[in-house]
Amino acid sequence: MTEFIYFDNSATTRVDPRVAEAIAPFFTEKYGNPSSIHRIGLVAHAELERCRESVANLINCAPREIIFMASGSEADNFALIQTARLLKSKGKHIITTSVEHKAILSTCEFLEGEGYSFTYLPVNSKGNVSVKSVKAAIRPDTILISVMFANNEVGTIMPIKEIAKLAKDNGILMHTDAVQAVGKIKIDVDELGVDMLTLSGHKIYAPKGIGVLFVKEELKSQLSPLIHGGGQESGFRAGTENMPYIAGLAKAAELIMADFDGEVAHIKGLRDRFEQKILENIPETYVNGNIDNRVCSISDITFKYIEAEAVIGYVPAVCCSLGSACTSGQDAASHVLTAMKVDPIDIRGTIRFSFGRFNTTEEVDRAVELLKVGVEKLRQMSPIYNKAF
Repeated sequence: MTEFIYFDNSATTRVDPRVAEAIAPFFTEKYGNPSSIHRIGLVAHAELERCRESVANLINCAPREIIFMASGSEADNFALIQTARLLKSKGKHIITTSVEHKAILSTCEFLEGEGYSFTYLPVNSKGNVSVKSVKAAIRPDTILISVMFANNEVGTIMPIKEIAKLAKDNGILMHTDAVQAVGKIKIDVDELGVDMLTLSGHKIYAPKGIGVLFVKEELKSQLSPLIHGGGQESGFRAGTENMPYIAGLAKAAELIMADFDGEVAHIKGLRDRFEQKILENIPETYVNGNIDNRVCSISDITFKYIEAEAVIGYVPAVCCSLGSACTSGQDAASHVLTAMKVDPIDIRGTIRFSFGRFNTTEEVDRAVELLKVGVEKLRQMSPIYNKAF
């Protein structure tokens, strides 16, 4: 493959070699079904519970509160749909935000078809939702609040602890999609006070195809399964557990815990260096989101007067994205930037860069050089830029 610089870690991360090594034995040695009662099955079951404990330690919950699923999207679906069905006799109103991941927004749309109503809270120009707006949206029939921990396009961190307290004070359940926050922010679900939390393996150097839903013990005993069949995952998710990928997720969690502060500092340093150099070397650019309160990995940058898609095509050595990977290819403006009231023309020139464990300072410097040349050439061809200047 031609040499490239990978700055799209929010879309997916490279599997850490140490994670790949941890996975390998589950294909050829520890290959038993965790539900089997023979020797190989018992080994697999013991490994399953060991892995559950490692993942639980990452967010400080009890292992029994961890449900392994196939993805963060599945976990989001489970959280909203099963909670809505559980509490429909109490009410059918759910509060969320206008900048959630599509796994949430599309599930909300599905539930609207089943008669549920939603309040989609606005955000400010930095991508933040206010606790005050959450409080104002609460109704007697409100049964659930779901607010993402960190936005997947601009990285803005939401006031989850304050919203969770508000939910608890009003007898409402609280869910947060923490897919982009885990590994970048220290998370303690007990301290946060959330009832449910979603995370995904492929955002933290584990494989694609494994996710987790944390469900508080008191709530877990009341929910029904979304997938029926066997009694796996305490009866909540039928189907033999994906032990290789569960083992990979567990190893990824252990690696995060081993050097959390060091890794965050490394990634933040790369992001800050990148932004500084971009703003110094490429005029008419700016960074979106809450600069003072965002995850360390994401840099959402607007290059005025040109098309972001053209930049990505013109500078193929730098792997980045137009926004969320789950919406790429759709001919629609970013719903996140639209909600933040970014100029519609500027939205078309916005690129998300996201940094990770394996990126280097040399890559940052080289990427800025390549982007500077590419942007300059594209602006020379841009009638909008030439008219403005």
